[in-house]
Amino acid sequence: MRWENLAVEPDRPTHGRADAALFGADTVTTRTFDSPEFRGITFHEIRARSIINRVPGASRMPFEWTVNPYRGCSHACVYCFARKTHSYLDLDTGIGFDTQIVVKVNAPDLLRRQLGSARWRGEHIAMGTNVDCYQRAEGRYRLMPGVIAALRDHANPFSILTKGTLILRDLDLLKQASEVTDVGISVSVGFTDPGLWRTVEPGTPPPERRLDVVRALGEHGIGCGVLMAPVIPFLSDHPAQLRDTVRAIAAAGATSVTPLVLHLRPGAREWFMAWLGRHHPHLVRRYERLYAEGAYAPKWYQRRITRQVHELAREYGIGPTRAGMPRRVRPPEPELPPAHGAEPAEPVQLTLI
Repeated sequence: MRWENLAVEPDRPTHGRADAALFGADTVTTRTFDSPEFRGITFHEIRARSIINRVPGASRMPFEWTVNPYRGCSHACVYCFARKTHSYLDLDTGIGFDTQIVVKVNAPDLLRRQLGSARWRGEHIAMGTNVDCYQRAEGRYRLMPGVIAALRDHANPFSILTKGTLILRDLDLLKQASEVTDVGISVSVGFTDPGLWRTVEPGTPPPERRLDVVRALGEHGIGCGVLMAPVIPFLSDHPAQLRDTVRAIAAAGATSVTPLVLHLRPGAREWFMAWLGRHHPHLVRRYERLYAEGAYAPKWYQRRITRQVHELAREYGIGPTRAGMPRRVRPPEPELPPAHGAEPAEPVQLTLI
């Protein structure tokens, strides 16, 4: 493993460099656990040197800064575009990405220190956009409570994208943060087909449980959007499938739905195509033609999917589909004393319906 290539001099700046070292070679502790939920998974605990990362300028992402407490992801989604990042550590981008998880154990303390730096300007920080910060490892390492608390204490705007249900554990912290800054929460649900889910996203909670997260957040005053991603060509893009998915998203109370067609970057492309050859060999040639020009499906196909999903969203009453739109919990309005001489209002029985 190429840990030694990640060492840097203490005073060397790292912001903005895609190849910036994350930790020193002498900080790595490798652990395995026998509990059923972690069987077959190896954790590499490291002390990161930087935790706020600048998104490369050529990226299509609508944000500039990210925080990623983990590398690798036990969700094991066969299409995950982040697989390539494991090759930077000489780790396998296939099964190694799913089972060799790098844990930045000092992420909360380091983030708090960087947020307090005079150089930091309080810009929006996106989380869960590379690998899921609420994957199974978070149940053991509990890094996100400290991360959210640091962002709350500095009133720094942030957003979280997740397929994990563990985010509900941090509901109180999210509500506290929402009272002082803009907080955007999105859950990723690309489709509701249980058969497809079992093979393409084997380490994730089922789609219906993720939609339960959307529903629970809404019931606690935190609006939650859904990133309908990925829409998988020829497997989840039939009009009836799109309708079923958007209907379920609307029923969960999502504030928005944003479709995103599958893209296949190097690293992910090879792993996905191998999976496709095993499970749907009749589709291999169709994919080779559809993605012949690169990592993204043709514009005409993306526009068609986007139009269909937006039309369905309007039909089912889902609001605007603006990616990254912040959702805030409004603090309660102060109760005004009754006007002089006015009769006090009768008590009113509140209802949840």
